[in-house]
Amino acid sequence: MSVLPFQRASELPAEAAGATRWLVEGLWSEQAVGILGGEPKCCKSFLALDLAVSVASGLPCLRRYPVRQSGRVLLFPAEDSLAVVRRRLQGICTAAGAVFERLPVEVITAPALRLDTETDRARLTATVESLRPVLLILDPMIRLHRVDENDASQIAVLLSFLRELQRRFGVAVVLVHHARKDSNGSRPGQALRGSSELHGWGDSNLYMRRRGQQLTLTTEHRAAPSHDDIPLELTEAGAALSLTITAGPADVAAAVAAASPLERVRQALADLDAPASAQRIRELCGMRTSSVCESLAALAGQGLVVRDDRGYRLSRPQAA
Repeated sequence: MSVLPFQRASELPAEAAGATRWLVEGLWSEQAVGILGGEPKCCKSFLALDLAVSVASGLPCLRRYPVRQSGRVLLFPAEDSLAVVRRRLQGICTAAGAVFERLPVEVITAPALRLDTETDRARLTATVESLRPVLLILDPMIRLHRVDENDASQIAVLLSFLRELQRRFGVAVVLVHHARKDSNGSRPGQALRGSSELHGWGDSNLYMRRRGQQLTLTTEHRAAPSHDDIPLELTEAGAALSLTITAGPADVAAAVAAASPLERVRQALADLDAPASAQRIRELCGMRTSSVCESLAALAGQGLVVRDDRGYRLSRPQAA
């Protein structure tokens, strides 16, 4: 019998200290699986489609969060008609400045997809293998199975399959899922319907909530800082609908201050229109020079920052 592959710990691949590799900066880590959750009518699908447009186009999600790896997106929208999906994607492209006709978002048009059946798991695997998307969005989970969501052993089978897809093909997976009604008194992750396996499964999780007319977004990551109650609104420009962040400058500054040194340096560079010296970045971030230099070196090592004779600047997102 063959043994499992193994490797000495000291020989495992190393990453820069404190570095988080992002698919969408601050929202979804690279090749992460996770939940986009919320009660009904909280615009979960709009956020999922905004993620799809941003990753496919390389443009910032919600016009705020930079994309670090762009590429093809595979989407299964189980509850909305294909005409509605097209209209929403086209509207988000208008808001984001993306060319809809060139957008590499592939939509699964099958009337049903059952991940609790071996046949449909094989079909989805074959589709992912053929298209090699960087992001797979399944919306919503309730339409993907007929198992008992409260039974951890049954839910674990579905989640293990999606984790296997992620590891085999290097694809990030967003699973849209409902929260319990009237769950505003619970922590977002604990408000999800069904087994706690769902909350624990995610590397990156996003939660939408509505309090009166106010929509808010909470981010949660396994290996990066999280942020609560980012205010959003669904805005209309002609026939185009899209989500917009309504946080003011003070809110943004507070979020940056709470971020890791690496993220603070990256955000400072993202806010500048021209290259900046390490000293200027230190002033903007309120950090020690040594911390700024270490962060710049780590970001440069990831290919996110370049330096020329004028100073440091962010590199352009990779093309799809």
